[in-house]
Amino acid sequence: QVRLVESGGGLVQAGGSLRLSCTASGTTYVMGWFRQAPGKEREFVSAFRWAGGLTDYGDSAKGRFTISGDSAKKTVYLQMNSLKFEDTAVYYCGSLQKGWGFRRRTDVYDYWGQGTQVTVSS
Repeated sequence: QVRLVESGGGLVQAGGSLRLSCTASGTTYVMGWFRQAPGKEREFVSAFRWAGGLTDYGDSAKGRFTISGDSAKKTVYLQMNSLKFEDTAVYYCGSLQKGWGFRRRTDVYDYWGQGTQVTVSS
């Protein structure tokens, strides 16, 4: 059992920045960020693999968001810049024990955090 705790959400104006954090209670293989806006499906945002520091970004995140990890703290960060109104959502951190190739699929993640709300005002 791995517990994930997210933090860093909040209210920000369009064009602003936020940094989300996700801390794991145990060993993880891949950590991913997803988001879900009201009435929409959960959407892949970014993923990070501890081994080798591999990263991946969804189309909405490319060029604006950066994912990174601190192994000593078992924490993954999502730096979000140039935020837009459409980035408003609950952001969830997930832990995946399967291979890197599954990183974009919400149905295979083993553990999820409670979510953190990001609201971007226009």
